[in-house]
Amino acid sequence: MKRFLIVYAATAALLAAVPSAPAAAPVIAVRAGRLLDGTGEAARTEQVILIEGPRIKAVGPAGSVAIPDGAEVIDLSGATVLPGLIDCHTHLATRADNFSEINKFKRTPFTAGFAAVVHARKTLDAGFTTVRDLGSKPFLAVDLRESIEEGFLVGPRVVASGPGISMTGGHGDLNKYSPLVHMMMYPEERDFQIADGMDQVRHVVRAQVKYGVDVIKICATGGVMSRGDPPGSPQFSLEELTVAVKEAHALGRKVAAHAHGAIGIKNAVHAGVDSIEHGSMIDDEGIRLMVERGTWLVSDIYNDDYLLGRAREIQLPQESIDKERAIGQLQRDNFAKCVKAGVKIAFGTDAGIYPHGDNAKQFALMVRYGLPPAQAIRSATTGAADLLGRADDIGQVAPGRFADLIAVAGDPLEDVRILETVGFVMKGGKVHRNELAPRSRGRAEGAPSR
Repeated sequence: MKRFLIVYAATAALLAAVPSAPAAAPVIAVRAGRLLDGTGEAARTEQVILIEGPRIKAVGPAGSVAIPDGAEVIDLSGATVLPGLIDCHTHLATRADNFSEINKFKRTPFTAGFAAVVHARKTLDAGFTTVRDLGSKPFLAVDLRESIEEGFLVGPRVVASGPGISMTGGHGDLNKYSPLVHMMMYPEERDFQIADGMDQVRHVVRAQVKYGVDVIKICATGGVMSRGDPPGSPQFSLEELTVAVKEAHALGRKVAAHAHGAIGIKNAVHAGVDSIEHGSMIDDEGIRLMVERGTWLVSDIYNDDYLLGRAREIQLPQESIDKERAIGQLQRDNFAKCVKAGVKIAFGTDAGIYPHGDNAKQFALMVRYGLPPAQAIRSATTGAADLLGRADDIGQVAPGRFADLIAVAGDPLEDVRILETVGFVMKGGKVHRNELAPRSRGRAEGAPSR
């Protein structure tokens, strides 16, 4: 009897150690009254999107997609469903409420981290399920990406860069202060941000990749929100930019070039960057080069309204006010030229220069300056996904993609401003926000109820 009990106990222990079969992924069926899947010019009506776990399993007309018994049904038959939106140029750690220069020395990296947590949630609330974060303290965006992916924080998928790489005295440096002035962490930060000459550029790219960045940002011209560097001035030589691109591409990373001025834009395009950020002062030759080489333009044409409309309230330095007045409208006019010429456009807003969560306000400006509504939407769905190199996962409502969905009450093809009021947000098959759809348990047939 004793031997039997020992054998029984050992067998029970072995059985307990055998891993149990994983639980079946939850199944959700979304009934879409209108579906803009991210690819076409028109909406498809009366569609069913079948979701299993984090990804889409099937999409099709209601009569052709069977809803399994017991599946959760989300009824968006009175709404327009779209892929989760993508913003290719954000700064989640940056606050837009006060640009006083004293804040450079008052705010610590921890302050930026707190801000990023708040802004990530606001961005997801607004229907942006993926963002590219282009510039923050080392390596805040990487940590934010990881914390969101593990479910510890709420926010969009983050494609993370490190600090924008700058030459000494360039857009990313601390200019026009006494040499005795430095910021907390600044000497160490130089190891990841400031580079002069091809060897240093190569080193900084490698160092950023070592710490987990998804994309390299490099400053090819001066900027608006920085001291002492005119936006039109080229920064880095063509040889330095080329080394940065070759090294990043060899390591499997794309390169985004901050570039306002015409010469810097052309240098960056010749160097092989994947996207030009801003593109404010681009000339005809630069436009031609971008078309020929397939370089993407990410142009933040909304924030001029916010910066100049609130300049005093947000304590924008006079130098930045003057710069913005000089190039804000020019940027919009040149955006229209790029659209007309056929430059590839990806949606990016520079969120953080204006309040996070207002990202969709840029759509109306893009339409005003030449993009048809459907094309503006694609710039923030399939187009943006192509730029990020993630078209197999995001940007489209199609089988195999992540179940990143949003819904609005009206038709954004009739009025693109409807995207400023998103009522439903799903990311990876999990409902984050729902102000539009009743939820129930489904029956086997797929026809929408009336």
